[in-house]
Amino acid sequence: MIATLAITILVESTVVASYAIWRKKPFYHLLFSSICANLLTQVFLWIALNLFPQAYLVTLFVAEVCIWGIEAFALYLYRDNRLTLHEAMLLSLAMNLTSFSIGWLLPV
Repeated sequence: MIATLAITILVESTVVASYAIWRKKPFYHLLFSSICANLLTQVFLWIALNLFPQAYLVTLFVAEVCIWGIEAFALYLYRDNRLTLHEAMLLSLAMNLTSFSIGWLLPV
């Protein structure tokens, strides 16, 4: 779990940093809120996967959709990020698609 958390935070922080620079958003606030959200959602993901191991792919898909929404909402609620709900949802989608894609390919 620690290895996947570290990889997720590294990958998603890279996406956040790129977005913050590109859209001139507050880097440290975005980074802080995304890391906090990841700490919570990774726990949620591992609990879900351990509760329903027989339906791994279905559980993974449902959990990832929930995580996308939870992280988007967290990014939006943290007002210092200066994100609209639309921006927060797109950023969260980019973060999660990137980390999911890389995680799917890694033998962790």
